[in-house]
Amino acid sequence: MKTAFRIASALLARVHSDLDRRHAFAAERVGFIACRTACADGGMLLLAQEYLAVADEDYEYDPDPEVGAMMGPGAIRKALPHAYNHDVAMLHIHRHEHTGTPRFSPLDLRESAKFEPDFWKVRPGVPHGTLVLSRDSLFGLCWDSASRQPEPIDQFSVIGRPLSTFGRWWQ
Repeated sequence: MKTAFRIASALLARVHSDLDRRHAFAAERVGFIACRTACADGGMLLLAQEYLAVADEDYEYDPDPEVGAMMGPGAIRKALPHAYNHDVAMLHIHRHEHTGTPRFSPLDLRESAKFEPDFWKVRPGVPHGTLVLSRDSLFGLCWDSASRQPEPIDQFSVIGRPLSTFGRWWQ
């Protein structure tokens, strides 16, 4: 199944603004994007609706220099009821500090695979996933509750002026 992700440029700017903020001990910020979903023509559309920043107190200190930010259980406990109460898919998001298409590190993939299944407990009928931004691009994966395997998001669109579309939808 092909998957497309769409986000308003103003919402993406708010995400970048939050991820720019310094934290007392975490090297980077993280958050969640709540998305409405739609299925059509054998594909899935994830339409970004809202950004949920992880609160300062929901980061845990990790001395490992490879870990930019470690979410504590409070971050997930706040995101789960939001998914349930608003009938949305949840995508975890963070940023790598470069330009060009970002990719997940092995640590990113391992940690995401640990908490993504929690969202199926409250919203089993929609995919949940993870996004990584760069300064000018993004990349993401979705876990479908049926296959339990991560699949790349095929197309990304930033809606606004100028309209930006990139990905592999057309392949």
